[in-house]
Amino acid sequence: MKKNLTIPSLGILLILLLAACVKDTDFEQADNITLRPTVELDLIYFDLSASDFFDSNTSNQILTVSDTTELRFLSDGEIQDGLKRAEFYFKFTNSIQRSFTADFQFLSEQNDTTYAVQTSVSQGTIANPVITEFIENVEGNAIADLTMASKVVVSVTIPSSDANLTGSLNLKSKTTYYTEFQ
Repeated sequence: MKKNLTIPSLGILLILLLAACVKDTDFEQADNITLRPTVELDLIYFDLSASDFFDSNTSNQILTVSDTTELRFLSDGEIQDGLKRAEFYFKFTNSIQRSFTADFQFLSEQNDTTYAVQTSVSQGTIANPVITEFIENVEGNAIADLTMASKVVVSVTIPSSDANLTGSLNLKSKTTYYTEFQ
């Protein structure tokens, strides 16, 4: 007569597994968990040609070109509370024979300036485009001002322009948000 030892052995194994998985767990430790996610988002990009700075119909210079981008990410209440630091990275590629000033105004829903930053862009040429990189770190008290913004306006200003100006100005940027949630 053959005995089937599989069933009792399986039962003993199950009991041992269940007993081994049970231990004292302190669920109060869950209150001490802190999450620190980092979020990278594209922010602003454009490609302006030299002709964007001159109106050929009226033969007038256009010294400032502006564009507005919404900041939907910052409007979330939990993000506003958890945001500890923001790092803005701007990369300009300039092949226009002029330098530029770039202004970034962060505006509230009521169009009040909550945060502002400015940088200079070096002159380049078509044969030798110049890359200008700029990093802006926002932390401490300034982070509260930044989180009040619902949009950012970038204004690029050229000192002078004419119909013979050639080349382009390209901007690529991203933001890294450092958050903390408990």
